[in-house]
Amino acid sequence: MELKWSLKELYPSFEDDSFKEDLAKVTAMLEEMNNWIDKELGDTSNPVVKMETFLKKFSVYKSTFHKLFAFTLLTMSTEATHPIAPKYLNQLEQKQSELTKIIVAFQKWVGRLDNLDELIQASDLTKEHEFFIKEMNEKNQYLLSEAEEVIISKMSNTGSKSWKKLQELLISTLMVPITINGEEKELPLPAIRNMAYVSDANTRKIAYEAELKAYKMVDEASAAALNGIKGEVITSTSLRGYKSPLEETLLGSRMEEEILNSMLEAMKESLPSFHKYYLKKAELLGHKKGLPFYDLMAPMGSFDKKYSYKEATDYVIKHFGSFSQKLADYAKKAVENNWIDVEPRKGKRGGAFCFNLHPIKESRFLLNFDGTFKNVSTLAHELGHGYHGSCLVEESPLNTTYPMPLAETASIFAETIITNAALKEATKEEAFSILESSISHSGQIIVDIYSRFLFESALFEERKSYALSVDRLNELMIQAQKEAYGKGLDEDYLHPYMWVNKSHYYSADRNFYNFPYAFGLLFALGIYGEYLKRGESFIEEYDQLLAATGKNSVRDVAKMAGIDVASKDFWKSSLSLIEKDIEKFIKLADEVATKSSYK
Repeated sequence: MELKWSLKELYPSFEDDSFKEDLAKVTAMLEEMNNWIDKELGDTSNPVVKMETFLKKFSVYKSTFHKLFAFTLLTMSTEATHPIAPKYLNQLEQKQSELTKIIVAFQKWVGRLDNLDELIQASDLTKEHEFFIKEMNEKNQYLLSEAEEVIISKMSNTGSKSWKKLQELLISTLMVPITINGEEKELPLPAIRNMAYVSDANTRKIAYEAELKAYKMVDEASAAALNGIKGEVITSTSLRGYKSPLEETLLGSRMEEEILNSMLEAMKESLPSFHKYYLKKAELLGHKKGLPFYDLMAPMGSFDKKYSYKEATDYVIKHFGSFSQKLADYAKKAVENNWIDVEPRKGKRGGAFCFNLHPIKESRFLLNFDGTFKNVSTLAHELGHGYHGSCLVEESPLNTTYPMPLAETASIFAETIITNAALKEATKEEAFSILESSISHSGQIIVDIYSRFLFESALFEERKSYALSVDRLNELMIQAQKEAYGKGLDEDYLHPYMWVNKSHYYSADRNFYNFPYAFGLLFALGIYGEYLKRGESFIEEYDQLLAATGKNSVRDVAKMAGIDVASKDFWKSSLSLIEKDIEKFIKLADEVATKSSYK
């Protein structure tokens, strides 16, 4: 099976005429739109015609730009030192800066229309884009002048975006010295982090120590990057009139603070259950002071099967079919058409992601696959993201951008299908292992995400006054982990450098990209519960819900499934499902587990 993705469906290469032609087309479209706004947006005459014209022009631009940007970014994701891609990425970022003037001009023009609701209803095209137009209008209060917005956009290319590229380069090229069984090696960071899931306890600890030691080679540069990025965010959000970066994130997430607070309160109240789980796992592994960070992901029980990539894809496709043949067919298509880049290697970024390619009605998936069941779950997770994108392919390009909290719905739903399928097929001993793995994953999304939210909140607060040192960043991370994990973790073995490892901290456009994961898990559990109650009749509604995510608020999408996300009771009901699994795990542990099984 092919283990590297194919990008030729976008462009054969950077040197190909099709890439160069589209790059030239984007330049020409920007010039054309600039001339158009200068000529047409000086007054509010013929508003419907002008809205239609802008929507058509911007849709074509967005699709063309998306192809160029995707090809460049995906290339760099697997080839960090590619000789040409960074040049084109820089050019494309400059194009986006030029687009800022156009967007701001149209946005301000829309704000001058007195009877916007009535105007939108006058045309099929404007009705199709009602949410897009109204969302632009709502954000008018946070806009600076056109000139100021353009300056901020251009400066970010040599500010936050450059810092981000530097940190990505440092991490993707970081080779970690490690000695295992007397053999000295240098391995990519993702390969080292994957060792957190191996069955050998000594290897897990050695990998953890090697990882922390390796970060010292890049911590000062990463701290400089983080301070630069967060400092820029604080400045820009303040200039635009936001109370905080969090307020900007919530508005961009189409989500009210009331919803976030309800969810966070429920999460905080659930922490003692997770602490109970961590302490039980520590006991089973022979630890007396709580769980050391290097054993947080330690596999438990007898389910230590290694999957080949083919076995993993076959497994996911088969069980996706138990929910929906459409979902299974999508996964099969992704595998057979080489949409997935599978294995870790030097120059390839860590982690996993999905990149939806609306212009060609496809997606691409990056994995760092090493054969564990966790990796099988990750494969399902990312394919879920892609399936979400496939439900949007018939939508206008301007109606395909969904907010961060809803971004994790389909992925975690898909992951839940695989976990539940595995539990059904498992023996009691295997079920113990799978259940533990599922709870461990949920702990990452509830407990660890809560720690990351605490860390980022503290980081922004202190960054208002000064740039934080490496030591101070480490201290804040430790404080956040202690507050979230409580006595569940051994305080002598925490992870002070998690701020270096998590790429989301380094995106000026994705501040607080932590709570959306918790939202996604708990919302997906609620959605899955609806499926269990309603069966096949729910499948078509599920697809419709995903298709609506690009043109509705979080609250309104949830209402389509009969869910009130502002109610703490909803979040508690989803969390209670995990808490029940924890109790089941503890009971199974007493039945099938012995300490000697894990040491």
